[in-house]
Amino acid sequence: MGKKARTPVGKEKAKDRKVNKGDLPPPPPPPDQLHGSAVPLAEPALPGSGFKVLGSDCYDDGGVGDLTLLIDLEDMVLRRKRGETEYFAALKADLLPRATYGSMARMTRREQKVSLAQLLFSEDNDDEDKGPSEVYTDQVDGEESKTVIDHRAGRLSQARAALRLSLLLREPACASLALAELCKRHLIYRGKEGASDALRCADKCLEIAGDGFWDGDEIALEADDDANSKQTALEKNATTPGLAHSASLKLLPIRVSHLCLRSGLLQRGNALAAMGREDDARETYERVFPLLKDEPRCSRVDWERHSLHVNIGNTYSRTKPESFERADEDYKKAEQLGQDHVDEAGGSETDGRSMLACARRHRCRALKRAGKVDDARKLMIELIQEQRKENERKAKKDAEEKAAKEKEKLDAAMGPAVPPVTKKC
Repeated sequence: MGKKARTPVGKEKAKDRKVNKGDLPPPPPPPDQLHGSAVPLAEPALPGSGFKVLGSDCYDDGGVGDLTLLIDLEDMVLRRKRGETEYFAALKADLLPRATYGSMARMTRREQKVSLAQLLFSEDNDDEDKGPSEVYTDQVDGEESKTVIDHRAGRLSQARAALRLSLLLREPACASLALAELCKRHLIYRGKEGASDALRCADKCLEIAGDGFWDGDEIALEADDDANSKQTALEKNATTPGLAHSASLKLLPIRVSHLCLRSGLLQRGNALAAMGREDDARETYERVFPLLKDEPRCSRVDWERHSLHVNIGNTYSRTKPESFERADEDYKKAEQLGQDHVDEAGGSETDGRSMLACARRHRCRALKRAGKVDDARKLMIELIQEQRKENERKAKKDAEEKAAKEKEKLDAAMGPAVPPVTKKC
């Protein structure tokens, strides 16, 4: 209970610490009522033509709903766990988990969560992997410039910083996503040499997202630069329930677990492919499709499906180059996803054309592996011609948008038109 305040100053401080229940916001909705971006919108929430859901008049929210669930800016999980009064009393007394040292010490918990979202989801203009595609290709050939190497090392350090901040804020979903990003960054920075470290990060990502238990100290090792040498120095003590555990599902929806599993499985498949374990990689990719079964047919999710099909086709092509027909089955599925968006009225035509080009590029490489050099050369010529047309379309569209903006500025500067004055007889 603690001692009661006796002095006027102490009584005033105690009064300030109390929470007025009448000033509290409404309690968060139950977890089973939160669906993130799984439910399409009747009207587009963001400007642009890239959010149309195929076969309907609805629109995707661009992943904003899923981002809200993962970052949890309103601390709905903590509020359900602690109760409204206890949570807001702890918030007022600055007792909630947050970074209290370093450059973020002056930031509130909410502001630190915003910074965490930027660490996890921001893209740099210099990124080689910029864009929605997650198709695995070995990007390390030993001839990279120092600028490229430094940039890749910086992105790896950024993923480690995101993991450290996620653990400080005690946000397991963000920690899981940070591990998936670490897996990706290990492959981009070190190539096949970093595949074992990447696989370890992916397995830990899935451990947090699963229905078992995980060890926070073991996860925290991945935030260190020499994480590999420290793996055997710590005895595992898994006591924290995963995102799909029954105890966690009382506080957050199962969709949070599914989102982390989708990201972790895709990156795990890429790590296995880098290690040459093509059959295991293909099996891992295929585990994602059940999680996408009820997702809307929008460009955001279809890019995920597209990446899986191309990756699966590549595993067949690399394992048995002569069996091109089996690999081409998945390339055709990936190509059809893009064609659907091109054919849809008001659909995501730009994304659709990018999907078509990506699938055809990897089909071209598979043809080359299979010894069908003439077919590969013919397809490459078609790709180059189509890319030129796409560049012309993009340049024309950009010019039209620029002209429209200039016209709006000119109209705004001139003001409303003044009607002519007519004299009465």
